[in-house]
Amino acid sequence: MGMLKEFKEFAMKGNLVDIAVAFVMGGAFGKVVTSFTEGLVAPIIGLITGGVDFNQKKIVLQQAVAEVKDGSGAITTPAVAEIALKWGSFVTTIIDFIIVAFVMFLIIKAINSMKKKEVPPPAATPEDIALLREIRDSLKK
Repeated sequence: MGMLKEFKEFAMKGNLVDIAVAFVMGGAFGKVVTSFTEGLVAPIIGLITGGVDFNQKKIVLQQAVAEVKDGSGAITTPAVAEIALKWGSFVTTIIDFIIVAFVMFLIIKAINSMKKKEVPPPAATPEDIALLREIRDSLKK
């Protein structure tokens, strides 16, 4: 029972719960950004570049080959899948990442500006000033 109690205490700590909530919200935010990029940013970039859809851009290393059968239905040449470097999807994902990173930067900046700024304690009076004050006070008497 001790281990179960320990696990419950660990799982219910504020930091762990906060991280879990942030993880779920981050996943949902990632979907929003992906939708934003695919639905709004990509068409604008496509318009600027003359209708180019970056998600479809790729470098084909090996063309796909359909399977070939003889008259009896036996496969003489097996099918070969296309091998391609999908650089357009990578560019789109990089744009998603930059947007998420920028928004997170803005959120962290806002949180840091809302934090209470600590006022540093007043600096200690230099020794010569303190000595001068003592002399002044003794002359007043």
